[in-house]
Amino acid sequence: MRTPLSLREKGQRGLRLWPVGAVLTLVFASAVLIAAAVFATAWGLLDAQGLKREPRLDSRTFFDLVKLSFGVVAGAGALVALVVAYRRQRVDEDGALREATRLHTERFTAAVGQLGDPSAAVRLGGVHALAGLADDAPTRALRQTCVDVLCAYLRLPYITEAHLPGDDADARHAYLSLREVRHTVIRLIRDHLRLDADHPHSWQGHDFDFTGVVFDGGDFTRAVFSGGIVDFGRAVFRDARVSFENALFTGGIVDFGRAVFPDGTVSFENALFTGGIVDFRRAVFSGGTVTFARAVFSGGGVDFTRAVLSRGVVDFKGAVFSGGTVDLVRTVLSGGWADFRQAVFKGGIVDFTQAVLSGGVIDFRNAVFSGGTVKLARTVFTGGAIASEGAVGDLPLGLVDQAEPPLPDDPFPA
Repeated sequence: MRTPLSLREKGQRGLRLWPVGAVLTLVFASAVLIAAAVFATAWGLLDAQGLKREPRLDSRTFFDLVKLSFGVVAGAGALVALVVAYRRQRVDEDGALREATRLHTERFTAAVGQLGDPSAAVRLGGVHALAGLADDAPTRALRQTCVDVLCAYLRLPYITEAHLPGDDADARHAYLSLREVRHTVIRLIRDHLRLDADHPHSWQGHDFDFTGVVFDGGDFTRAVFSGGIVDFGRAVFRDARVSFENALFTGGIVDFGRAVFPDGTVSFENALFTGGIVDFRRAVFSGGTVTFARAVFSGGGVDFTRAVLSRGVVDFKGAVFSGGTVDLVRTVLSGGWADFRQAVFKGGIVDFTQAVLSGGVIDFRNAVFSGGTVKLARTVFTGGAIASEGAVGDLPLGLVDQAEPPLPDDPFPA
């Protein structure tokens, strides 16, 4: 999502004013037109038929004309003064903005320098300094720059604990220090996304680029996504739990396209979706779990088109669908599990069109169907099962229990 051009011009291109002669001409022309309109309106309201001719002017009328002449001159001078004062104010405001931008740039340079320091404590200071700079940024574009640097820090090369040498204490200490800095960045982003959209320090509506980031933990609990783009494309979620629990999605895009979930969990439990898109297209779940347990979908959508679940789990247990769309078109379940147990379908669409089950399970046991649409057209079974035992209501066409006991091991046993 691009920052509006007017904001960028204000922060980057400086002040652009019309020539003073053109402005004065326009102001005087406008004043004459307004005076003429007022005179014509008053003439009409008084229902005047014409002007009374005076063969000679008396002294009183003469002095009234003189006063009117001086009044016109004074009014013209006031208009000139107003235009000059307005231009001076604009110039002063632009000067203040330039000074604020200069100070911001100096602080920004110092904070970025701290991020490259060998000491984790200094890097933590740089992270907090950048977050403070984003809060104080004089323009939206400068705030976005601070956000971009924080996201870029997370995109730097990083290995998880599982890849550390087992007997290298120094390497483990360096890893733990780096992880603390990275998790601080994530926490600060979460905290700013929790603020109301009209809060002066809210980062809602900004773009966040987490492309290719390795997540070994992170907490976006109760964050609000109301606009902008949050990009987790090709990110790797490994060895930990990343939480979007109780988050609110009302707009914008949260992109997990081609993300990889070799293990670990990404949780959207109890999240509320009223708008926006969460995109898992072509994501690969090779053992990891994404859970939408007890989430509520009244708008927006979650898109798993062409995602691959090979031993992975997508969990919608107890979710409520009253609107929006969950798109699993052409999803491949080769040992994975799409769990809709106890889900409630009151509206919206869940679409498995052309999904391929080669050992996986689509589980609707004990689900409640009182509305909405579940599409299973042209679903391909080369193994695997659909389980619908205990489901109630108007079951969708094609939803028949095709399980051959026993089902694979339950990923979430009661």
